[in-house]
Amino acid sequence: MRGLMMDDPLLVSDLIEHAALNHGFQEIVSRTVEGPIHRYTYADALKRIKKLANALNRLGVQQGDRLATFAWNGYRHFELYYAISGSGAVCHTINPRLFADQIVFIVNHAKDRFIFLDVTFVPLLEPLADQLPHVEGYILLADKDHMPETSLPNVMCYEDLVEPESDEFDWPRFDENTASSMCYTSGTTGNPKGVLYSHRSTVLHTFFQCNGEGFAMNSKAVVLPAVPMFHANAWGLPYAVCMVGAKVVFPGAAYDGASIWEMLDTEKVTFAAGVPTIWMMLLEYVRREGKRFDHLTQTGIGGSAVPLAMVEAFEDEYEVEVFHAWGMTETSPVGTTGAFNCKVAEMPLERRRTYQIKQGRSIFGVRMKIVDDQGNSLARDGETFGQLAVKGPWIVGAYHDNDEANATQFTEDGWFLTGDIATLDDYGYMTIVDRAKDVIKSGGEWISSIDLENAAVGHPGVAEAAVIGIAHPKWDERPLLVVVRSEGAEVSGADVLSFLDGKIAKWWMPDAVEFVEELPHTATGKIAKLKLREQFAGYELPGVGSG
Repeated sequence: MRGLMMDDPLLVSDLIEHAALNHGFQEIVSRTVEGPIHRYTYADALKRIKKLANALNRLGVQQGDRLATFAWNGYRHFELYYAISGSGAVCHTINPRLFADQIVFIVNHAKDRFIFLDVTFVPLLEPLADQLPHVEGYILLADKDHMPETSLPNVMCYEDLVEPESDEFDWPRFDENTASSMCYTSGTTGNPKGVLYSHRSTVLHTFFQCNGEGFAMNSKAVVLPAVPMFHANAWGLPYAVCMVGAKVVFPGAAYDGASIWEMLDTEKVTFAAGVPTIWMMLLEYVRREGKRFDHLTQTGIGGSAVPLAMVEAFEDEYEVEVFHAWGMTETSPVGTTGAFNCKVAEMPLERRRTYQIKQGRSIFGVRMKIVDDQGNSLARDGETFGQLAVKGPWIVGAYHDNDEANATQFTEDGWFLTGDIATLDDYGYMTIVDRAKDVIKSGGEWISSIDLENAAVGHPGVAEAAVIGIAHPKWDERPLLVVVRSEGAEVSGADVLSFLDGKIAKWWMPDAVEFVEELPHTATGKIAKLKLREQFAGYELPGVGSG
């Protein structure tokens, strides 16, 4: 017997319609690429989004067509999110920080028909255009006065494209499993892999984000997504703000500490989300300039593990709660949050902090387990390591047009193998120990490079740290700690090792410390361990002879 409820599909277009109808007065504020601050309301945005949807129809865009974006966080990019997906096409956000050959691969693999781009990315795409045969035109996100000279073929001005269209548009109704948007992984091991989100998965993920076990968002919040809209859909925040009708503040291309603080302060932001490197720059700025956070009450941090020192700085020095989350492109992206359960919330501060730097716990909608090499489930005791496997309605079920990855990263019963080595405890809290390719195997035991790095950056003279395994004739591998000194610091290797004493297991202690001017990073801001291993190829640990 079937239930007698309406079979109304979950569609992205309904989110912006809801925001405009019930929160039409609410502001969307953007720092533009041109420089000035732009502000309008959800009601204004919906009219322009419908104009854009009509313009896409005039360009001959069909349902299922992929339309790419190279853009910063701003109101025009926000309009693209909704007009493209709402009309039935696929909004394909591309990370401009990727290498040129990866960009070419992604655009061609997705068969993008049009590319929308901020003018800052014109020099990036000009030398690549002749390698992109499927692209029919380039739409620059600017008005006529800010259109640059360019060699890109078939260039159009966004404002000229949108302006003449009607602001009346009837959103098509279709199967909620239709693809809505698309992101590619950063391709640290081989070519990037395409993840196709559906309208259903996106709306369900948005429900999760807004509930009390997620980001607990509501219409009184002022939200600044410092995570780029070209990185896993800005963690879904452009959808979440519409569901609850929150004010949203887009930082544009300015991610330095001074610019972020200015937006936080002038727009009275209450919640901001981004990767640790963004917040590290912000903390350095506010400490140096003696600034405070008068409105910010919570910061969401993900993308890589949050160092305890960062949690302590935000909470103890500035009274800003740190909310840790974990996810991947393949998980839409939020898979866990650091929301305290009632037991953890009652713990003393020091004990509670040990949970706060874990990657959090899954909520309804994400199932998690850790497995051994044979796929057997392992104990949820907080100590046993295994590969993290996840399953749920907003978890990738298959990669786009990638038989090789589909054959290796999914189990026969449908679980996605993340490639993360993790533990799960009896409360459901998950801790990423390492990426499978980064964990250091020493004497038959595992050393977590993540834990070592987080301990090292607790030293005031250490700005950034990375740990890689170096071959050892007896122990298989031993850890090498690579450090970037804080500005003006004169810390030595011996100082760092002395600082680590008592904070980590003795057998985890790095065999050597090397200092560098900067660490290599991936397009998503993570430390590029592959490049670092190449940089230190042939490195000889102290006391280990070449013979």
